[in-house]
Order: sequence, then structure tokens, then C-alpha cells
Amino acid sequence: MIPPASPRCTQLGPLLARCRLDRGWSQQRAAAELCAAAGVPTLSRHEISRWERQRRVPGGFWLGWLAVVLDVPLVTLAEAAAATRRAGSTRATGPGRATPRGVRPPGRTGPGRTTRGGGARTMTTG
Repeated sequence: MIPPASPRCTQLGPLLARCRLDRGWSQQRAAAELCAAAGVPTLSRHEISRWERQRRVPGGFWLGWLAVVLDVPLVTLAEAAAATRRAGSTRATGPGRATPRGVRPPGRTGPGRTTRGGGARTMTTG
């Protein structure tokens, strides 16, 4: 088993990346190992990336399989997931994201977007 990097509680993303890289696995290989273990064919390397970048935090189902596949105590992963959630670096408020997903700040322009954040839509042709 691989212990956490230090006795203090670390966040989940760096822990998952370290455990994966210690095995010499790509994100694709990690996804394939998780799919084989869990019997769920739909997990992709993109989801592994989201977990490692802390855009999302895996739920209990995937934490359990991560513990099995990466040979890390489940309690270690659960504590790291809780620390990540407490830090607020999850999907809607991840690093570098000032507004929740799907919410566009006023004033952004482009095809089908308004210039003042509301009102009639303007279309551009190119």
C-alpha cells in the first residue's frame, strides 16, 4: 500500500496523480483498470483528469474502486476527498473558475451572445 505523502491530510487530486504515476500508468490505463475492476465500461481518462485537476471529486462508489485499484486505504482517499471538498476546489468553483459552470459573466461577445448580458441576441455572420 502507498501511504499519503505526509501525515497531514492532503487533497485528493495530487494524491491520485501520485499513486497513478508511481505505478507508471497513464490516465487511460488508470481508467481501464478501474473499468475492469468495477465492471463499468464508461469511465474515461477524461474523468481521471477531472479528478486529478480537482474539477470533480469522485463519490463513494469510485473512491472504493480507486482504493482497490491503486492499493490505497479507503480512509486515506475519503479523508483526501473531504479535504478537497472543504477547500472548495470542485467542479463548480474549481481553480481558475470565478463563476459557476454555465453562468457567463456580462459583456462577453461572440456568435449568438449579447454584449450586455441580456436582451436581444445578436448573430454574426462570417
